[in-house]
Amino acid sequence: MKRNRLFPVALFIAINFIACKKSSTVEVTPDDNAARVRAYILNLGFPASEIEDKPGEFIVEGDISFPKNMEVPDKSAEQYYTGSLVSSTKVTNIRLKVDATMTSMQSEINSAIDQWNNISGSRIHWTVVTGTSYDVLIINSNLGSGVCGSGTFPSGGNAGGTIRINKNYIAGNSFAQRARTICHEMGHNVSYRHTNWAAIGESSATAVPGVGGTDASSIMNGGQCGSGATVLSTKDKQAAVALYPL
Repeated sequence: MKRNRLFPVALFIAINFIACKKSSTVEVTPDDNAARVRAYILNLGFPASEIEDKPGEFIVEGDISFPKNMEVPDKSAEQYYTGSLVSSTKVTNIRLKVDATMTSMQSEINSAIDQWNNISGSRIHWTVVTGTSYDVLIINSNLGSGVCGSGTFPSGGNAGGTIRINKNYIAGNSFAQRARTICHEMGHNVSYRHTNWAAIGESSATAVPGVGGTDASSIMNGGQCGSGATVLSTKDKQAAVALYPL
């Protein structure tokens, strides 16, 4: 999430893997897969000018990571929208490992987790784990001036594997705003895109069925680090229920 800049935004959703066909067994080289990932990003509607080529990943709009080795969703799958959902079994227990670099913000992390876990009617449930087995790692990372954090979209039925928080950059924000940054990035890891995507003229994005339209109160609006909504909006919660119903 960047400060003082609008991002392409929209509730980000995905493939229903129950209807997916079996994946191909054709071997894909790392370079080939990186090219597929880049093409996938463009197909999501992100402009090429916003794709940063980094070692091992592409960073888009400052706060969304696409690993170059990710499983690219099959476009032929039924109910395809813009990416992948966390599987129905894994979304009920998303294991979050807090790196030692982030323990000073444990209270903010807990606050963000509580917001997602307390959505009535949704299967989304995060738990903090301390062992070596986890689904998502949250870590401090110097992302540069203006970038408050980054999340990763789901892939292969798994939640996005990494959340990076620019801890020093957001240290001066209020507790609620620091928790907002974490909560926002967690949204990306379960498939949400920025809600205000249309405001910057992104070419395409598919709204969660039944939960479309703009939402000034959405915690998933981009470009509002330090100044945006600090709680999940009604539409944010409706989207969670639509994507991950009980």
